[in-house]
Amino acid sequence: MDHFWVVGTGTDVGKTFITTLMMRYLQRKGLKVVPYKPVQTGAVKKGNKTHYSDTTTYLTYSLQPLSPDDINSYSFPTPASPHFAAELEGEWISGAQILNKIDHLTKEYDVVICEGAGGLYVPLQPYTSLTLLDIIQRSKLPAVLVTRSNLGTINHTLLSLEALKSRGIELLGIIVNQYEHSPIEKSNVQTLQRFIPSIPFVIVEGNRTIESFDDETIFERLMKRELLRTSGS
Repeated sequence: MDHFWVVGTGTDVGKTFITTLMMRYLQRKGLKVVPYKPVQTGAVKKGNKTHYSDTTTYLTYSLQPLSPDDINSYSFPTPASPHFAAELEGEWISGAQILNKIDHLTKEYDVVICEGAGGLYVPLQPYTSLTLLDIIQRSKLPAVLVTRSNLGTINHTLLSLEALKSRGIELLGIIVNQYEHSPIEKSNVQTLQRFIPSIPFVIVEGNRTIESFDDETIFERLMKRELLRTSGS
């Protein structure tokens, strides 16, 4: 079974939302699926309780029981780049530990969906040049790229695609998230498709709930390689 990354052109493009949709989609196919967020930052405080929205979303919407130990390796309270958030806590993000965790999970699950943090070049350590892109490359897993449809997306998307291509990372497809049907958004999507006509596109409209996608098959085009196999086939 294939495992893959969900990565974004930047922060707040909806990687967790898309990861959760894909998790539920594949779980409904009968596959044992785990989402894995190697690094998350920005704790959310509600009264006396603190949680992290990314992994909380996984746990809330998964159709299968998830182990908290399997879905995350590093969590830091400050909403900042991983390298700085870790430094503030006196911690060090180990690339080897993340890769070892991915290797372990791929042996335990039919599908592991690794979710990136921020954009591709987000740094993971304060005194080295290690980035998320390095980890993706070393994992040898393909990627789905999540982008927005608003102003600036053409440049951000094409640069991200070039970065993935330069590292030899297979691209499964592009998901344009939070699409609102404005003239500029329509033009942006048409322009991207003109530049990269051979890459599968999925458009996800704004103001949708996770459950509202349960009866749709919008991800079929991205999942057409081997991800649609059931565990019994």
